[in-house]
Amino acid sequence: MPYGAPFLSVSSLRPDPVKHALSVTREQDFSAWYQAVITEADLAEESGVRGCMVIRPWGYGIWERIQKLLDERIKATGHENCYFPLFIPLSYFEKEAEHVDGFAKEMAVVTHHRLIQKDGKLVPDPDAKLEEPLVVRPTSETVIGAAFSRWVQSWRDLPVLINQWANVVRWEMRTRMFLRTTEFLWQEGHTAHASVDEALEETMKMLEVYRSFAEECVAMPVIAGEKPENERFPGAVATYSIEAMMQDGKALQAGTSHFLGTTFSAAQNIKFQNAEGQQELAQTTSWGMSTRMIGGLIMVHGDDDGLRVPPRVAPYQIVVVPMLRDNDEDAAIVDYCTDLVSQLNALDLFREPVRALLDKRPAKAATKRWGWVKKGAPIVIEVGGRDVAGGNVSVIRRDRLYREDGKLDSQIVAKADFVAAATSMLADIQQALFADAKGRLDSNIDSSISSLDALKAYFDASAKPGWALVQWSKPTGDALDKVVQWLKGEKLTLRNIPSDAAAADGACIFTGDTAVERVLVGRSY
Repeated sequence: MPYGAPFLSVSSLRPDPVKHALSVTREQDFSAWYQAVITEADLAEESGVRGCMVIRPWGYGIWERIQKLLDERIKATGHENCYFPLFIPLSYFEKEAEHVDGFAKEMAVVTHHRLIQKDGKLVPDPDAKLEEPLVVRPTSETVIGAAFSRWVQSWRDLPVLINQWANVVRWEMRTRMFLRTTEFLWQEGHTAHASVDEALEETMKMLEVYRSFAEECVAMPVIAGEKPENERFPGAVATYSIEAMMQDGKALQAGTSHFLGTTFSAAQNIKFQNAEGQQELAQTTSWGMSTRMIGGLIMVHGDDDGLRVPPRVAPYQIVVVPMLRDNDEDAAIVDYCTDLVSQLNALDLFREPVRALLDKRPAKAATKRWGWVKKGAPIVIEVGGRDVAGGNVSVIRRDRLYREDGKLDSQIVAKADFVAAATSMLADIQQALFADAKGRLDSNIDSSISSLDALKAYFDASAKPGWALVQWSKPTGDALDKVVQWLKGEKLTLRNIPSDAAAADGACIFTGDTAVERVLVGRSY
């Protein structure tokens, strides 16, 4: 796509305007639309604590699906789950200067262990001050490193491959639900190895786990690659990421994998006796993915009617809505729907039973229909008296909600035919959502930009530009600082060096030096 062209949203090409379920559209105000989806889809709400959210059942159900599917992949690569404390002694962080400097402004600290009444208010008891402050876990490299130093004595103890599902706290100045919150949920993997090669292999293996999970389960196309030096995790030798493109063209870092080398093993004294009887420092890694993925799912797949959830991570893939009227037909409709749900739940898709729900809540059918549309249930089935009499169901696919004339696309299908086609329809929805997002990603990366003026023009020409893939000389020190300052002035960031990018063949647009690779540039969340 030539620079200056407007951002192309593949899913926005429907020719006729229609009235949508949300009060604000993506085109009108993307930020307000994002918040509207969260509210109308019952994903999360404010908690009363700045930057902390209550994740409601549908939102948490999506997280449970993410957790289940990702956990299976993590365990399949040989890792075991464990748990470490929420509180970490401040001294653990002080052992690794670069790491503590990177998180210092975000740390929540516990200094007292008791409250007392004073002037009618609860205040910390001066006599209950902790001998050493405790940091509320922002990440666990330091405390896990301390454990590794106890667990690892010999080369026979390696590798150590662990993962934990936990919450972390980072005191963010600007918060946005799912994308940047003070408290969030995640998994963090930590490993220790005998050699650099093994640790690097682990780092890349987990990056690939994240890439395949994002694309195959969340239907979110991503670009995997190494982060530039200025974007590395504090204390890491190298950081790798998967970057996803949102519908407004901005980048979202959806998962990271870090090669830590001996940074933390030196600080935490993780040593082992090798096969020759010599002492060595272990090579370590860490990697993580968080509830930020739900924010990405919203901005990649959502439309002006709410959320669209890929079937693999949908808490319920098919929701059956009986159209009840408080008359003699209701019992027969409910029985008909119950049998339908039973048949659907007996089917298998993606090596799991289909997840179908019968929504018998005492509400109008239209209210329930649009509620599930906004939540993004992949398929919504409506059943009324005529459907029962004719042996039919009315099928709404969430990935293609409207007909060409702008009216709701509700297809009347024989019940038996729908049951027979249900799994293939869900698989098609999964693929269609990925294809939609992949087309958008591929259409909105410009590889032709060869000067700073052209780069600036590309991002100035549209409120929703995509990304630029440009020649990069991998500068360090002052030269890198100058690049970063220029980018900040333009509200741009370096995303990653794509692992599958074409080889560099020109001059770096930032320094003029011979390029050694290509780097993605974009606006980001």
